[in-house]
This record gives sequence, structure tokens and C-alpha cells, in this order.
Amino acid sequence: MSDSPQPGADCYSAGERSAMQWSQRVRGRLLAPLLKLLVRLGVRADHVTLASLIVGLAFCPLWFWMKAAAFAALAVHVALDAVDGALARFTETASRRGSFTDTMTDQMVVAITTITLMAAEPHVIDVLTGGVYIFLYTIVVGFAMVRNAMGIPYHWVVRPRFFVYGWMVVETYWWPDTINYVVWLFNAVLALKLASGFFRIRAKL
Repeated sequence: MSDSPQPGADCYSAGERSAMQWSQRVRGRLLAPLLKLLVRLGVRADHVTLASLIVGLAFCPLWFWMKAAAFAALAVHVALDAVDGALARFTETASRRGSFTDTMTDQMVVAITTITLMAAEPHVIDVLTGGVYIFLYTIVVGFAMVRNAMGIPYHWVVRPRFFVYGWMVVETYWWPDTINYVVWLFNAVLALKLASGFFRIRAKL
């Protein structure tokens, strides 16, 4: 499935669209040998998206078995997330459906990783902290898609998932009892984007 930033079909802000297009060109060149191999094997972009989702969701059971394996699965998820859109563009099958599916896949993994750390004993992420994070993140992404469809995109959108994924490793191996502060920092920024998104959409209706 594509993560191509097509206007009206994604959650990208106006400010990051040109940067995304540049990064997609770079990824296309760097991944060209892999993309050609996948095409020869009959692998489609939606297959990669599904694999990305499955590996990302595997973080949950793996966390309670071996944390290193859980982080490895998360790393594979992120890598596959970069491949599916590149493959869709390479095969000229990029679509709005693909972009939507890719975004929903990302959000599902954001939710399951956060819930997993909320469910751990003792809690790695406090229930309130994680619940607010999932709620705000999901709504802001939804508002970004609605605003793009209405032709009033965000100027910028905060995307904390990669930073939070990285901090999960920091929390686990180097600096415990810090991730809640990091997540609350992003919660504050996400709350501001939710408010601005709500009022901008409401004014346009």
C-alpha cells in the first residue's frame, strides 16, 4: 500500500509534503535493487503493508517473552513501512486506498505498542499517560486527513511515534522511569494540534 502524499488522501501537512516527496525519491533510488527483486517474486505493496502490520503487532506478545525480540520486530515494522510505499510507486500502483491503509496500519501499531507498555507489570507507561497519547495521536491524524480533504491542510503536524519507539529502548536499557515525561511532552503538543484542527475544521463547515 502506498504512503505517497497525495493531496486530499493522506495525513501530511503542507509544510512536510515537499520534504516527503524528496525522501520518497531518495528511498526509491536506494531501494531499487530490493524493489526489483520483490517485483520478480510477485510481492505487491499491500503484501508488504500486511507484513508490516503483523510484525508490528507481534511487539505485544514478544515484549512479555523477550524485549530484544520485541524491539527487533518494531524495527522490522518501521523498515517495511518504508518499503510498501516505495514499491507501490515503483510499480505505479500508488493509490489513495494504499495511503489510507498505510496510515491506519501505523496507528494500529502505535496503539498496540503503547497498550503493551501500559499493561506491563509494573507499568512502563502509566495508563492515563498512554491513554491520552493514543487518543490524541489518533484524533490528530484523523483531523489531518479531514483537513487535507477539505483543502485546509495543517501547516505542520507532530509525529512522535518514531521518537517514542526509540525512547522505549532508552527506557528499557539505559534511562528507566523517563518515558512518561517524554510522552506527556508530546501529549501537550498533540493537544494543541487537536484544538487547532478542530477549530479550523469547524470554521470551514
